Amino acid sequence: MNDPEWTVAGLGRALRSGALSSVEIVRRLLDGADARDEVLGVYLARFDDEAVAAAQAADAELAAGVDRGPLHGIPLGIKDLITTREGPTTAQSSVDHPWRGVRSDADVITSLRAAGAVVLGKVSTMEFGVGGPIGQLGFRTPRNPWNTDHWTGGSSSGTGSGVAAGFFPAGLGTDTAGSIRGPAAYCGVTGLKPTYGLVPVAGCVPLAPGYDTVGPMARTAEDCALVLDALTSGRRHADLTGMLSGVTVGVDALVGRGTTASPTTLEAFAAAVDVLRAAGAVVRQVEVPWFEELTTTTVLGYLAEGFVEHQEGLRREWGAYAPQTRTALLTGALISAEERARLEEVRRAGREAMSTLFREVDLVVTPTTAGAAPAITDLPSLRTIDALYTPVWNATGQPALSVPMGFSETGLPLGLQIVGRHHAEAAVLNAGHAFQTRTDWHLRAPVAPPEETVRSLLAAAGLSEMSAAEVRTAAARLPGLRDRIAKAYNAVSPPV
Repeated sequence: MNDPEWTVAGLGRALRSGALSSVEIVRRLLDGADARDEVLGVYLARFDDEAVAAAQAADAELAAGVDRGPLHGIPLGIKDLITTREGPTTAQSSVDHPWRGVRSDADVITSLRAAGAVVLGKVSTMEFGVGGPIGQLGFRTPRNPWNTDHWTGGSSSGTGSGVAAGFFPAGLGTDTAGSIRGPAAYCGVTGLKPTYGLVPVAGCVPLAPGYDTVGPMARTAEDCALVLDALTSGRRHADLTGMLSGVTVGVDALVGRGTTASPTTLEAFAAAVDVLRAAGAVVRQVEVPWFEELTTTTVLGYLAEGFVEHQEGLRREWGAYAPQTRTALLTGALISAEERARLEEVRRAGREAMSTLFREVDLVVTPTTAGAAPAITDLPSLRTIDALYTPVWNATGQPALSVPMGFSETGLPLGLQIVGRHHAEAAVLNAGHAFQTRTDWHLRAPVAPPEETVRSLLAAAGLSEMSAAEVRTAAARLPGLRDRIAKAYNAVSPPV
């Protein structure tokens, strides 16, 4: 559901007013996934019966006056690197890894259930959080609901796509180099990488223990704060004022570093900074220290740690790993112990430099990515990490939030990254909330064309015997087709 009220906060109000029940919410969300997921590839496993049962229990408790908090009765999607009792954790891999047999809840799932949340199912990732977005053996390629010819970002692909498509109001992702924030930016949703170590990772399939984090993805910063409160056992991050008076914001557009941001991204970023200024922020130009060095440290550091995690698996089941996963992990195998020690020295220097920077400013803002989501056909030739401004903060551990800040010239979402001091999630989320109370980018959602429209188009082409599933598949593809036609036409016949 893409109604603005179908957020965590909005659904909480509807549950407590009696306008909706948790069972109604769950069934409507599952119906929506039935209609569109054949194309989008969000779910790896759905727990329909268990979800309905959990929703019934939530409704009974609320009716009896038992209220577990803002997530009570709220359905969530869970990235398939996080274990749940309902079913296997595949890590989107054909490898027979030890986590596949785990039938217990990760610590974060235990916390969510205690808060009354309903687990809808496990959603797509890149293989073990490191593989490529295409060519994963036996799995579909996740697609962007804004244009199904384009990628979702990774590796929290299904969570970003699922929130954007309205399959669930919020979910969990993991972030080792930008795996929450990249999909949030590309799919037009909000995603938070918490301070390293704040949210427990026990029960999550590890990629790089020195970098891995778990965090929320949702439509709004407010919703991310509500989920984070549940994940951190009562710490308060949701007291959001939406005002930035007295807050100093450092601005770094990162022009010329990594992949240069597109002109449209820079225009949207400048406009976003103006919104923060209007909310009361004092804006200063800064330069993120050691940007290239810390990016290198994160990328090579997590690949080195990833190889350690998967060394035995690669020896045992080489052919079961997808080729892009093997290539990434083999890069880690080439990094010596001495070189890993040098990377840790760069991290230490980076943390010290960031401490100095955050004595001068309260927050730092940058674009999240250099541009909009790439086309799936372009992915084999791209180094996707070069388009991200996220890995720096995995090296240094600060909390970082991505919020929607506009659209590219082709109608795909763009993201604003907001970074704060260690354990300053409340300040980061409040800045995101301040931005979102003054803009509506986060409320815009991809709209699938009505099935009757698609059916009439197919009938006009003489195709009147289509099954319901085929019509739904065609309906999900129609917006992307129209975007491609418009782009081609404008290229040869620019508007006057």
